[in-house]
Amino acid sequence: RMAGAVAAVRNIRNPVELAYAVMTQSDHVMLQGRGAEEFAKLHGIKTEPDEYFYSDFRYRQWEKMKNSHGTALDHDVQLTDKKFGTVGAVALDQHGHLAAATSTGGMTNKQYGRIGDSPIIGAGTYANDATCAISCTGHGEPFIRAIAAYDVSCLMEYKGHSLEEAMNIVVHDKLMKIDGEGGMIGVDAKGNTAMVFNSEGMYRGMRHSDGRAEIAVYKTE
Repeated sequence: RMAGAVAAVRNIRNPVELAYAVMTQSDHVMLQGRGAEEFAKLHGIKTEPDEYFYSDFRYRQWEKMKNSHGTALDHDVQLTDKKFGTVGAVALDQHGHLAAATSTGGMTNKQYGRIGDSPIIGAGTYANDATCAISCTGHGEPFIRAIAAYDVSCLMEYKGHSLEEAMNIVVHDKLMKIDGEGGMIGVDAKGNTAMVFNSEGMYRGMRHSDGRAEIAVYKTE
């Protein structure tokens, strides 16, 4: 249950590396904005100029929406015509330790200063060696209100649900009731994996040490 997070940072090439530094080299869990950027400089975290982060797709998406009050998620457009803004990973190592990481650019045309679920421990990202590691993607506000990632762990710890059962309850019941679109990937302490979503699709993949592998976008059943 160690954790580190950053939010509202600029020019950080790999925000997860900065979040890991916060976890391992500070007494804090979350740093944001200029404070996080100063911490990155102190610890030699690699940065890039603005141009490195430019996405023509996201720019054109913003151009269409900038004079409206609407917002757009990755899932709001055809999956074949874009790059995803959220990347998540979960892992179980040979020592039995679980880990999760999530990085995102957030939704298009969001309110200045808005922070989504990805850096909020327990909402978009959570890991506990006793239960599971979870990384989420989708409409962040419902994931925050549902404490989605932690709720999977709670359902496993306190109600005895399997990883997949718990993820299905959160994604297809709890989140759906509050209009939460998206999904999550997870691995438990025994190496079982699940990738569950209620949106049209979710880019996802799994690799097991025994050679099993899965790559998919849309529902497979």
